[in-house]
Amino acid sequence: MKRHILKILSSVLAFSACAAYQPQPLSQDHPAHGDAASAPRQAPSLTLAYTRADMPSQQAARAKAGEQNVRAEAPAGAMEQQTVEGEGKVVATVASASQIVVEHGEIKGFMEAMTMGYRVDPPALLEGIKAGDKVRFTIDVPSKVIIKIDRSK
Repeated sequence: MKRHILKILSSVLAFSACAAYQPQPLSQDHPAHGDAASAPRQAPSLTLAYTRADMPSQQAARAKAGEQNVRAEAPAGAMEQQTVEGEGKVVATVASASQIVVEHGEIKGFMEAMTMGYRVDPPALLEGIKAGDKVRFTIDVPSKVIIKIDRSK
């Protein structure tokens, strides 16, 4: 009797284990389907996105402050600060990061026309500036920081 029961159980188990697993077919809107539509490509940003790595460290800020003290003590003309001026339209301001994104024309002797993000020092220069404003700005070339902003009319 035991043998008979074991035969029946083994044949039931053998038949149930042999059934091949068949996954449900993918619908055409499933992302893994070969004919599924892919996500549209987004155009690359024309502005810069700064990360913490791009921001000056506390050490760099202290070194810059020390450099300014040396400039103040140096004789006139010994360490002139090189600057350039540009004009453009404000694309965005990021007051929390002391940054502005400007679409500007060519800045002679510095760079061609482009849309670019700049750090602003002092951050108070961003007060009252908003996207769409036309501005004139002065860039400190060695540090690549905007040090003066005037709204154009």
